[in-house]
Amino acid sequence: MSIKLTLLLSTGLLMSFAGYSQQNTSDSLKSKTAAPAVKEDFKDDWAALSHYAAENKQIGPPKAGEQRVVLLGSSIIEFWKTRAPEFFKGKPYLDRGISGQISPQLLLRFRQDVINLEPKAVIILAGNNDIAGNTGHVSNERIMDNIKSMVELAKLHQIKVILCANLPVYEYPWRKGLEPAGKIIALNKLIKAYAAENNLILLDYFTPLADERNGQKAELTIDGVHPNAAGYHIMARITEQAISKALK
Repeated sequence: MSIKLTLLLSTGLLMSFAGYSQQNTSDSLKSKTAAPAVKEDFKDDWAALSHYAAENKQIGPPKAGEQRVVLLGSSIIEFWKTRAPEFFKGKPYLDRGISGQISPQLLLRFRQDVINLEPKAVIILAGNNDIAGNTGHVSNERIMDNIKSMVELAKLHQIKVILCANLPVYEYPWRKGLEPAGKIIALNKLIKAYAAENNLILLDYFTPLADERNGQKAELTIDGVHPNAAGYHIMARITEQAISKALK
């Protein structure tokens, strides 16, 4: 084979290899950039522990002398910080409400969103969504079992407990025909009796907000279930009274 032909073949091979290498690199980069991001799966997080995990970590333990209070509940608690935020301003009050949650979810969150925050007191508002769910498995006795477990955990960790009588509801807009007013009254009676038997502070959200039908007064609610700013102002006044009593 001539030197000239050898050089031509060598040059061709080098060019082919370079082209293959570039194509390979391009395909490799393309496959890396084109791969869709894997979305984290939270199906196992039924109680939504991820909801406040980062915020809890950022807050850290109470400062010396801090009288921290945690408010635990569902949407009525969660919406409070946006519809009447002045209640929380400059105070060591932590809103730990998650919309739609039922009492067993609150119980599962109790360690992370209450105990680990080392509050002096906890306000527990539970049961309304259990009644609204109408799953066929909910009873007032089961709701009370979850409330009792939360109370016992709080006492074990020297956290003062403020139990809430649920707000009145005549009808749930998203689940009509349940006739919840009587069920809420019956649950509130159990909560009041348990609070009295165990020397717990009772925070009665029902009485000042109720109308003649045992629903919420129209001027205090946005939908018959959730308070408006005026409703939250009434709740704030009686909540402050309960907190003062608990922290004496």
